[in-house]
Amino acid sequence: MPNLVEKTGSRPPWVGLAAAAWVQIAAGTSSTFPLYSAALKSVLGFNQQQITILGVACDLGENLGLLPGYVSNKLPPWAMLLIGSTSCFLGYSVLWSSVNQIIHGLPFWLLFIALFFGTNSSSWFGTASLVTNMRNFPMSRGPVAGLIKGYIGLSGAAFTVIFSVLLHHSATNLLFFLMVGVPLLCLSLMYFVRPCVPATDNDPSEPVYFAFLLGSSILLAAYLVMTTVLNEVFTLPSILKYVLLAGTVLFLMAPLAIPIKMTLFRSKRSPDSSDNLAKEEGEREPLLIPSTSASNMGTLFEGDGDGDGDGASEMEILLAEGEGAVKKKRKPRRGEDFKVRQVFAKADFWLLWFAYFLGMGSGITVSNNLAQIGFAFGIKGTTILLCLFSFFNFCGRLASGAISEHFVRSKALPRTLWMGAAQLVMMFTFILFSMAIDGTIYLATALVGIGMGFQYLSISTISELFGLKNFGINFNFILLGNPTGAAIFSALMAGHIYDREATKQGSSTCIGPDCYRVTFLVLAGLCGLGTLLSVILTVRIRPVYQALYASGSFRLQPQSNGH
Repeated sequence: MPNLVEKTGSRPPWVGLAAAAWVQIAAGTSSTFPLYSAALKSVLGFNQQQITILGVACDLGENLGLLPGYVSNKLPPWAMLLIGSTSCFLGYSVLWSSVNQIIHGLPFWLLFIALFFGTNSSSWFGTASLVTNMRNFPMSRGPVAGLIKGYIGLSGAAFTVIFSVLLHHSATNLLFFLMVGVPLLCLSLMYFVRPCVPATDNDPSEPVYFAFLLGSSILLAAYLVMTTVLNEVFTLPSILKYVLLAGTVLFLMAPLAIPIKMTLFRSKRSPDSSDNLAKEEGEREPLLIPSTSASNMGTLFEGDGDGDGDGASEMEILLAEGEGAVKKKRKPRRGEDFKVRQVFAKADFWLLWFAYFLGMGSGITVSNNLAQIGFAFGIKGTTILLCLFSFFNFCGRLASGAISEHFVRSKALPRTLWMGAAQLVMMFTFILFSMAIDGTIYLATALVGIGMGFQYLSISTISELFGLKNFGINFNFILLGNPTGAAIFSALMAGHIYDREATKQGSSTCIGPDCYRVTFLVLAGLCGLGTLLSVILTVRIRPVYQALYASGSFRLQPQSNGH
């Protein structure tokens, strides 16, 4: 059990979800690197190769969350937000001092480390937000994971609006904002991101609340894209820029509408409702949420393996284990809480990891090279292309949670089915990219963005297969597929092929479809392999989902999970 002393709050979990949305918007600091990389190059005299290496520091910092994942069971969320805020302040203070020429002559390796620490704050912010809210909403993991990962996907667009409107396109002002503004915002919210009484299926308004959050998030994404395009294409008066910024703030306040509504219009509940029971149990021992949540209940009561379905005796044993009278000796089954070393021994984990690695790695290759891809296809201004990718990637993150949640509850279909379906679409999309048909680049970019967003279903999946107790470190191991894919597919493969084609043209810049044709065909093959792995994994874990989501909700089923 996590050795925490923080008591579960009695408030509904929606306040924490609203606070987590703001934290996630602030957490995407790595997406701002293109906004100040030119200043690093000019002021500090770096070459393009050094700037590229600093970009690797951003990617590593954002995705290397093993330490936050490990301590997520040992520290309360506010402590993790405090560590993240400190890391953000220290990292960006070094960069701001260097670009502002307050400190001169700092070695390159020190700036690399500073940028790593600055962007690593997003791992602390994201882990605290995701782990806490997944435990607060154990029955709605798909929508919660989609929303939280979706908001960090919007972070780049939000920072771009702030950069152009408030900070007047100043790199030093942006670095100062990242150094001071982001930590202050997260520190002001750390009281609200905390364990609460878990939400249950008993509230009929919950689907409406999630639909409202999904709708408002999509409107926010569209609004940010529109604001960015208007600021880049037209010369807007200052008053209009501030009006657009005020509209952004209003959209960001939308998640608060749910707890406000619940406060002003309280629903009537019977005194013996299951919510009250959950509250009483949470007050007695709230920290049992990770291990006794519905994530592991579906397979805990499957019987003792001898086929007699003796669920009652199993129940008594588990109750005794909860009181410490009996020690649990058997190994966990899928759907229960796994320790990290136990997760590594499971084929399902590695199937999920490689499926995510192939899908996300191929998508990152496109996103990291999107400007060069557009230029090779003859598109001079790639702002719209970048906005299009960001918007549809965000939509993919949200839609994947909603779609998978519907079919999990109605058909007990594993979420990995939709990861595979998305990679199948990406495979044909990369073939479309390689054909270089006029006008199709916009459609292909949107489809890759959606498919990449669907790969985040792995986060919900790993919580369902291996429990919530060690969810923090488990899902951070999955996220290592991001920088691994970026290094192998983008930096090594795509970069090498691009330079080879540019050399054939006798230039440092490659023009034409041949610049990325081979890359796209290889990525298509990788997505085909990812689809196959997802199908295999889906077949393997289908019995687990049938036990977890029988009759549309978590049920205790005396059914074997295949172990």
